[in-house]
Amino acid sequence: MQERVREAPGGTLLALGLPVLFLHVENQPGFNLQLGSAGAHVALSDLVVVALAAAAVAVGLRDGFAGIRCGRAVWVAAGGLLAMVGLGTLLGAREDGYRLATHAVTAAKFAEYALLAVAAALLVRSRRDVEVALAGFAVWAAAATVLALGQFLGADVVDAWPAGRRQPSFLGHHDFAALSGAALSLGLAALALGRAWPFARTTALTAGVAGSLGLILSGSSAGAIGVVAAAVIVIAVSRRRGTLELRRLGSVIAATVVVVGGVLVLRGQDFDQFLRFLGVRTEQRTTREDVQSYGQRTVLVYIGWRIFRDAPVLGAGWQASSEVETYGPHLAEARRRFPGTAPKAFPSPEHPYGIQNAYVQALAELGLVGAALFVGLLLTGLATAARIALRAPPPAAATALVALVWLLVAAAVWSANGLVAGIPLDALEWLALGLAVAAVRGAHAWG
Repeated sequence: MQERVREAPGGTLLALGLPVLFLHVENQPGFNLQLGSAGAHVALSDLVVVALAAAAVAVGLRDGFAGIRCGRAVWVAAGGLLAMVGLGTLLGAREDGYRLATHAVTAAKFAEYALLAVAAALLVRSRRDVEVALAGFAVWAAAATVLALGQFLGADVVDAWPAGRRQPSFLGHHDFAALSGAALSLGLAALALGRAWPFARTTALTAGVAGSLGLILSGSSAGAIGVVAAAVIVIAVSRRRGTLELRRLGSVIAATVVVVGGVLVLRGQDFDQFLRFLGVRTEQRTTREDVQSYGQRTVLVYIGWRIFRDAPVLGAGWQASSEVETYGPHLAEARRRFPGTAPKAFPSPEHPYGIQNAYVQALAELGLVGAALFVGLLLTGLATAARIALRAPPPAAATALVALVWLLVAAAVWSANGLVAGIPLDALEWLALGLAVAAVRGAHAWG
């Protein structure tokens, strides 16, 4: 393994950065900067992003920027979205109460994390780079799962929830689901490809086991949906490439069913409450403190939809949905629409929940234009990765398949998470986009 590390400096740098990128910001060291009227918190993950980008530029200056030129479609799509985020920040400033300086900082951090795509595209220059980076990813996913298992069994560490319930590990529920879903999808890809999997099988096994248990412990239904989509894709790609065997097909399906079933069991009470919220089952009385997870998300999505209707083309402004001046006019209608919902479930200055669905949030804050650019970036990355996964030689094809399933998992988890800058889910999406671009270059260079 030491020899492989020496042969893969780019992959080693990525592997070393992953533990920080996939760590909740509250668990990282950092410092505050005062930028005019706004403060900015600089976390260790910000420094890691900048360091990886700087290393990538150094590699590009030495060996060329072919890795960038291979991904023109991805860069155009990313540039369009980032430009719209910048425009949305300026548009939001037209409204009273909009905290321009604060939201400009989050817009800058959102753009900062896009550097991870550039870093991955330039640093991943060989199959060894991919192998080392994936090994680091699998090890960190396993560490997250071990901690979550301890939390599940009663260890009161790192913001653990009560024993026997879903757990956040050291990331938070949705980011833990993204990491675990991506790890499981990596394992499913290796399982489906069989002998055509060109990287270490111990990496795939570690990722698959850790991801399976981790996703169950996260209790994320969005993550489970992402894994189902990933399983369908790895089966389709493997079948198209002629590597799918009946026993491998059964194994992929069985692993997916077990994980989805585990999530359903762990979230059974929440699903039951949601059915009552929808009126399918007899409604129970709620108190001011009884906030039902899925019911609250429905309320927040409704408010986001109402905000979108006020400014359907360009939206209310980047991060404006968390401003009381933006969501406040829609609270009365939301309370009439959902009369049985606990008062605490509605957003307020004390609890500015946001919309908690990236797609609806994009519609509300960036309008149809911004939402199309957000979805367009995901689709561009998926199309780029799918083309290489289906046609390229095994090393590049497997790399592209990993990028493809990671994007699917990220796309699913975004449905349960708002557009928050600088979180592990951001890192997963941008790293997957960069890995897809690296696979394009690898299709010609890796053989």
